Amino acid sequence: MAFWNRKKNPAAGEGVDLSRLPRHVGIIMDGNGRWAKKRGLPRTAGHAAGAETFRTIAYYCRDIGIPYLTVYAFSTENWKRPAEEVSAIMDLLGKYLQEVLEKMERDGFRVRFFGDLDPLPPALRGLCLQAEEKAAGLTGQRHQVNICLNYGGRDEILRAARAWGREVLAGRQSIDDLTDEVFSRYLDSRGMPDPDLIIRPSGELRLSNFLPWQSAYAELYFTDVLWPDFTPGVLDQALLAYQGRQRRFGGV
Repeated sequence: MAFWNRKKNPAAGEGVDLSRLPRHVGIIMDGNGRWAKKRGLPRTAGHAAGAETFRTIAYYCRDIGIPYLTVYAFSTENWKRPAEEVSAIMDLLGKYLQEVLEKMERDGFRVRFFGDLDPLPPALRGLCLQAEEKAAGLTGQRHQVNICLNYGGRDEILRAARAWGREVLAGRQSIDDLTDEVFSRYLDSRGMPDPDLIIRPSGELRLSNFLPWQSAYAELYFTDVLWPDFTPGVLDQALLAYQGRQRRFGGV
């Protein structure tokens, strides 16, 4: 299975106004285990199917012109899962990152990771750092894919607070200068626009610690579709819902 080999997508954005797309879409890739259980398969089969869905949706976002896609791949809480499942997820991620390194430049992507990479297996952490290093050297207009790996929104805010605090202690920052904009520079998402649209498949109605700072004014879209069954058509439905809303950002 080739993770980054381009696959022909259906008609891009049917019914969607492609001139009013969100700049940044975040997706909580949920429902892999339930998808597998419904089919009498091991949970790892669900994760493999979900990874294939991720590939399809990443290309689709690129093709219709959404500049930023951020996906929740593995949370700080997911370490509580059975060791066999965690190991399988890590192996799967390593396999796909190898293909990312091979195909990223050719296929117009740039990859970045959100989260604390230190607890990851050394080989996987090395692949993440290689992918980011390669992405930093790429030029031209590219579709940005952010993968949240060992990520938790509260953990991200704490890491940012510690980093800013060290700057204050070193005399490079002043407490009185702290603003939303300044603090955002210490987050994993620094340099990127906040997500306009957050999508959660699988029927759960919560964000589960996904981008709490950045999604303060994001539009939320929930669907009962399990992530491995999530298609470009389902994304179109979310985009249509987004385009039907009025974004006031606290105003009238």
